[in-house]
Amino acid sequence: MTPRPGTTTHVDFEAIDAYQRYKLMASLIVPRPIALVTTVNAQGVVNAAPFSMFAMLGEDPPLVMISINRLQDGALKDTAANILESQEFVAHMADEEIAAQMHDCGMTLPPDRSELDLVGFHAVPSTGVVPPRIVEAPVAFECRLWEKIETESRYIFLGQILHMHAREGLIDTEAWRVNLQDYFPVGRFGASFYTRTRDRFALQGEARETAIDRI
Repeated sequence: MTPRPGTTTHVDFEAIDAYQRYKLMASLIVPRPIALVTTVNAQGVVNAAPFSMFAMLGEDPPLVMISINRLQDGALKDTAANILESQEFVAHMADEEIAAQMHDCGMTLPPDRSELDLVGFHAVPSTGVVPPRIVEAPVAFECRLWEKIETESRYIFLGQILHMHAREGLIDTEAWRVNLQDYFPVGRFGASFYTRTRDRFALQGEARETAIDRI
């Protein structure tokens, strides 16, 4: 049956449980950028894990946000525990070239094993934080914890970007522009699906043009 124009399916979020809310929100608020986050634990082991509850929050100060769920027994994921301990992390953008390895970093490993070794990523020292950055990633943001928000189900970390590293040729530091024709990040879609960013379009017309388009 064809839906009638203007009709909706109403859901009272207070009448459903947290998992049902998660399923709806995570499948409708898409596509989401993915942060491949590196952290270091007290023993010096590098952890790498992908998170799609990730966003840019502002530029002055330059802030990004990652939201990390608690495990069913209330324990913390390694990334959350490491950020709470060290106050530092590196958020990498994931593109098509490293999508499979990024996904595999989501496997559950004991804290004394590094996902970098498992998937074949290579790490190099960061400039201003202890966690290293991943060589294969097109972009890396070195972050220091700015603020944390704790809810019943999650830790939400706001990180201030201290340094950025980009693949050679990706950015023009004279015009401060990104060569978007060479940048193909992947995003998280609903359920277990990912999405590419190659299908792009522009909305033409003076009314829709912004100052950044004229730089």
